[in-house]
Amino acid sequence: MLKSMTGYGIASFDSGNAKYTVEVKSLNSKFLELTLRLPKAFSEKEFQLRNECNKQIERGKVNLSIMVEQADSSVKAAGIDTTLLKNYLSQLKAVCAELGEPSGNLLQLALGLPEVVKYDEETVSEEEWKNVEKTFQQALAAFQQFRSDEGNVLEQDIKQRIGTILQNLKLVEVEEPKRVPAIRERLNQYLADAAGKEAIDQNRFEQELIYYIDKLDITEEKIRLKSHCDYFIETLANADANGKKLGFISQEIGREINTLGSKANDAEMQKLVVGMKEELEKIKEQLLNVL
Repeated sequence: MLKSMTGYGIASFDSGNAKYTVEVKSLNSKFLELTLRLPKAFSEKEFQLRNECNKQIERGKVNLSIMVEQADSSVKAAGIDTTLLKNYLSQLKAVCAELGEPSGNLLQLALGLPEVVKYDEETVSEEEWKNVEKTFQQALAAFQQFRSDEGNVLEQDIKQRIGTILQNLKLVEVEEPKRVPAIRERLNQYLADAAGKEAIDQNRFEQELIYYIDKLDITEEKIRLKSHCDYFIETLANADANGKKLGFISQEIGREINTLGSKANDAEMQKLVVGMKEELEKIKEQLLNVL
């Protein structure tokens, strides 16, 4: 069963004092690229969160966000460093006077400068962290479900395209017997036009034709292509199916399709081969987004 690398999950919890929202989203990537956006109070939990993401997410460009909305929106400052504030104001007034600029709103500007307003140390209680951790696991579960659902859609699409390749292969087998008479006719006509019909040694012509037709034989390519497609479907059905392995198999399918095309020497068969290549390219694109 396939899983997509694209995923999204969100979960919330309202404790009455605060509302916690955890959001996990990802795009495709060869490796796990994890970006965390956490409130300062949860910074000490970053290592734990990263470990859990490494265990469950495997691959993808992942963004994890934890947002906290306090019921009491007022922020209590521990105090204002008045000495530093006065120093800032004095310097700002001096700069304004020197530049001839108005000195309005300097107090507001100074209050926003570093270290002027000192806030209470942000901490998180054990009970609060348990609520956040539970919400985080719920968001991860939703994220994984999204990946599974998306993977199921990809799986059905890929199966259908492999089916189209196999159907084209059957049509190639229908067209194949028509090749030899057509090639015989074409070569015979070419020799007749070039050297005259009476000058053709039919025995030699038949020997050369057999050698030429043998070089265009596609029996092995058909067998291998069918085998690779069957193995692809078999791997797709495995519980541990992964995009990398399927990518390797698709490369082998591509080699057989290319050889089939180079040996076809027939317009109708070439059209069918082009159709196979088109389906295979779409499969490869889909596999880039598979875990």
